[in-house]
Amino acid sequence: MAVIEGDFQVDDAARFAVVIARFNALATEALLAGCRDAFARQGVRPDRLDVVHVPGAFEIPLVARRLAETGNYLAVVCLGCVIRGETDHYNHVAGQAAAGVMHAGLATGVPIIFGILTTDTVEQALNRCGLKGGNKGADAALAALEMSSLLRRITTNGRRAFGFEPLPDPTPDGA
Repeated sequence: MAVIEGDFQVDDAARFAVVIARFNALATEALLAGCRDAFARQGVRPDRLDVVHVPGAFEIPLVARRLAETGNYLAVVCLGCVIRGETDHYNHVAGQAAAGVMHAGLATGVPIIFGILTTDTVEQALNRCGLKGGNKGADAALAALEMSSLLRRITTNGRRAFGFEPLPDPTPDGA
């Protein structure tokens, strides 16, 4: 049985894009800081990371898809924050942003990572931006690295990855 997994290793030529919503900037800027930090810790130089600002979460999928279609990026990270209010506007924005990000990734074959917070309160949003621990922007950066690596391995291994030619057994005794 072949097991294929991604990792977090990056070559010097790798480029990534981040699409970030300006709306709820207190949260989204903290997500971006975590995202940049995670990329840097994994060896992605700042000049290999392009950041594109959009008005809100609803606009993220279109720009993410356009960036992916350029062929310049191994992955696109989407960062935003939708906080529930007094109307059902939240449901429309959060649902369409999620669906749009998914469709953009499926349409382009480029990993487009969903790093859009959908919370009930500002406090919940800030807690997910590093206030209490963990930063979903950093998590999204790591997901971008892993998914881009995984897709490259599937493409690189081609037929071998799917059982036509078995991959070598990594254990010395075959157990």
